[in-house]
Amino acid sequence: DVDQDREIAAAEARRMRAETWRLAVSVLLSIPLLVPMFGAVVPGWLQLALATPIQFVIGARFYVGAWKALRARMGNMDLLVALGTSAAYLYSLYLLLAGTAAQHLYFDSAAVVIALVTVGKWLEERAKRSTTAQIKALLALRPERARVERGAEEIELPASAVAVGDVVVVRPGERLPVDGTVIGGRSAVDESLLTGESLPVAKGAGDRVTGGSINGGGLLRIETTAVGDRSTLSRIIALVAGAQARKAPVQRLVDRVSGIFVPVVVAVALATLLGWWLLTGHFAAGLIAAVAVLVIACPCALGLATPTALMVGTG
Repeated sequence: DVDQDREIAAAEARRMRAETWRLAVSVLLSIPLLVPMFGAVVPGWLQLALATPIQFVIGARFYVGAWKALRARMGNMDLLVALGTSAAYLYSLYLLLAGTAAQHLYFDSAAVVIALVTVGKWLEERAKRSTTAQIKALLALRPERARVERGAEEIELPASAVAVGDVVVVRPGERLPVDGTVIGGRSAVDESLLTGESLPVAKGAGDRVTGGSINGGGLLRIETTAVGDRSTLSRIIALVAGAQARKAPVQRLVDRVSGIFVPVVVAVALATLLGWWLLTGHFAAGLIAAVAVLVIACPCALGLATPTALMVGTG
């Protein structure tokens, strides 16, 4: 188990490092592309050199996700990001090769969209790693040994060997090894692991107590009501681990929305292109408008807001 935990921790550390490098590279390369917003001119070939690694190295994951979505005949956020940024990048490349001035290029739009969504991916990976650390912290709260009454004697057993109905003796300053009901003694118990409130709560005969909480200055005799996987602490750990293993409801909602949103956006972009072309006779103007639809429709808000909400909610 120890070796497996180390392998999992090492894999998580590698993923986090990779996400951090992607984030750092995308942000550093995107910053110079924003200079034209302040009136300065960045040569077109330099814009191309800065945007290409972001588009095809940092953004490679979006092409992979888009291809999988197309094979499954469904739309997702990766498909929309790939379409929008590719449209901006390729049209800018065409304008550059045609000799258009640098201020009319859209490499910055493609790069910044990918950089923003990469921020979201980094936040999501950070949330997963934080969750794993929190699970380990919760596991550390469970005492490994318990002092159980057997007739007139007290014997020390592994906490896993305690059964429902056993009477456990908890001395001052010790963590409670089981959930149960106080049948003897009075004390104050720190239940901050459940409530976040550090002030001790008075406990006496008939009061319920939770395993993992800390006994204060009195000795307690506790009749065990829940052990193992049925204890409150174990159920909290299972809930947190389960939340990490499957998609949150907000993520499933995003997937459902994307399945409708992506085809609609593509249809609107095509209609925009045809409308401008047929009504004005200018294909280039229609293409710029269609690219604008695709780029603006890239769900940067979902790419950032969903991972941020998960990170805060999981914590």
